[in-house]
Amino acid sequence: MHETDVHDLSDDADYAASVQQGSASMNRSDSSKQSSSGEQEGAEIVFLKDNVAIHPTQYASERISGRLKLIKQGGSLFMTWIPYKGQSSSARLTEKDKSLYTIRAVPFSDVGSIRRHTPTLGWQYVIVVLSSGLAFPPLYFYNGGVREFLATIKQHAYLVRSAEDANVFLVNDFQDPLQRTLSSLELPRAVSVTNSPSSAGAPSESPSSWTDGKTFDRNSALAQQNASQRQKHNDPARDLSIQVLEKFSLVTRFARETTSQLFREAQGDGFIPNDRRKHDEKTHDYPRIADSNDVEKLPEDVPVPADPLEFDKLSLVWGKPRQPPLGTEEWSAFLDSEGRVTDSEAVRKRIFYGGVEQDLRKEVWRFLLGYHSYDSTYAEREYLVSVKKSEYEMIKNQWKSISKEQAKRFTKFRERKGLIEKDVVRTDRSISFYDEDDSPNIKCLRDILLTYSFYNFDLGYCQGMSDLLSPILYVMGDESESFWCFVALMERLGPNFNRDQNGMHSQLFALSKLVELLDSPLHNYFKQKDCLNYFFCFRWVLIQFKRHFEFEKTMRLWEVLWTHYGSEHLHLYVCVAILKRYRRKIIGEEMDFDTILKFINELSGHIDLDAILRDAEALCICAGENGESCIPPGTPPSLPIDDASMYYQQDDDDVL
Repeated sequence: MHETDVHDLSDDADYAASVQQGSASMNRSDSSKQSSSGEQEGAEIVFLKDNVAIHPTQYASERISGRLKLIKQGGSLFMTWIPYKGQSSSARLTEKDKSLYTIRAVPFSDVGSIRRHTPTLGWQYVIVVLSSGLAFPPLYFYNGGVREFLATIKQHAYLVRSAEDANVFLVNDFQDPLQRTLSSLELPRAVSVTNSPSSAGAPSESPSSWTDGKTFDRNSALAQQNASQRQKHNDPARDLSIQVLEKFSLVTRFARETTSQLFREAQGDGFIPNDRRKHDEKTHDYPRIADSNDVEKLPEDVPVPADPLEFDKLSLVWGKPRQPPLGTEEWSAFLDSEGRVTDSEAVRKRIFYGGVEQDLRKEVWRFLLGYHSYDSTYAEREYLVSVKKSEYEMIKNQWKSISKEQAKRFTKFRERKGLIEKDVVRTDRSISFYDEDDSPNIKCLRDILLTYSFYNFDLGYCQGMSDLLSPILYVMGDESESFWCFVALMERLGPNFNRDQNGMHSQLFALSKLVELLDSPLHNYFKQKDCLNYFFCFRWVLIQFKRHFEFEKTMRLWEVLWTHYGSEHLHLYVCVAILKRYRRKIIGEEMDFDTILKFINELSGHIDLDAILRDAEALCICAGENGESCIPPGTPPSLPIDDASMYYQQDDDDVL
């Protein structure tokens, strides 16, 4: 990248004006740092802002407010965010829940970029992204101060604006800043975590008074990023969400040190003591996944707390056996003479327990995904297909008609097109439907995703969407119908890809509460090992277990989840069921975050789908209303709550 590709902040009038504010903040902080007994000697607070909030859910009443600080020590700049104690908010969030989001002593040498978002209505927020690709939850500035925050960082660290997006600021990126940021966010396509050692980079150290006295193992994190040079057509703002989020499932010890700060019980508004739990310094060999018998072998001297639900018995009592898939003859019995489904609940129940035969999926999936309504007739469905086909072609022509000259002046289109073209050629190539390099199905996959990026221009395209579309196209075999079925699916899963990441955060938060409800000893073990973030379950949730089951089993799992029979959040109970099935191994081998992450990635292809679905049903029934209360309303894959009043009230307690 040429030097002219990077814009310094000094050309921004807002930031030039805010330099004085940053200096004022430093002066104001002198007295506060001298009077604060919690600060370490030699640490200078250069920025302090109160009422900076994190939103674990979409509800303003459940926001967590706290104090944001930038602290200079020994030539290094650090960021902390500590939630207030005793603040009043929804009863759904306890003090322990709030403390999970504490951010402690993050050195800016490990920060890759900062994204500023300024909505037309509402408050500004920033997303801090680490060099590893890990992102903290969005920080909302309810009393303003984003400009001052960035101006202060600029005074103490190298901060430049991305040439691709004026709202993305690159930190400490001296050589080819944008390219290196894109490379750090790039997603490997392999399922398992890379094990090859990396020679790139040296471990970075933080002052012992700020961390647990250990050196961050950056090499283990950089090993995940040791891929070939990427072409520069990623937009770090648009595909930030999916790339950053999926990085949660690929990080190793370096990211664990940071994420554990995010989700650790608060220890007051000071620095982390040096005598942190000694078990964190312990290392373990990664477990080997061989077969189900091998999984349950445990060291004899490691006690494992009993399962409070007696899980094996629970599944036998409440988990019903799986049935053969729904066939054509049985399906016909559910339709009246005009093609209406006479009992949609009975259909959904039947599919929940047995799935659908492959030859029937094209017809049934259109109902499950909401493309056709259950009370529609044959004639109505035929007419809808015709109308929707014309509508699809109209949307598709919006990008097909863009000339080369127009494309030169349409940066967003070029970026999205380039990213889609790069992704589709790497999606499910082991399936014969997509295995040829010049396969028309790959081109169809590309066209649908490009058309969707114009249909939903705000969301556009994010990596991971091709994983969700691929089975739909495989089943439907028609471009237009595949598109509209994908649109219906994204109405529910779209929040997984939102830039503010609230969709993923709310699901992981709900998963944490479900495990606490259904297996408190396992939850306490995760707490002991600083794993309450549940980021090791991230990939399961993001793309609905797409890469942990064979293609056919993935389709069977999805159609079960789409029935919403019993719970529309059955995927979270599937997560709990898998964790409980392997709880003895996890606890017995004293796995830490890295080992759990490695173990879960290696479970790919080794999970018994029928048994897990039976377990998940039993857990869902057992949890009952208590389980549903653990899941915030509107959590994906629920349909978005259409309540504009949430976003347009003047009172800050009612606005995100």
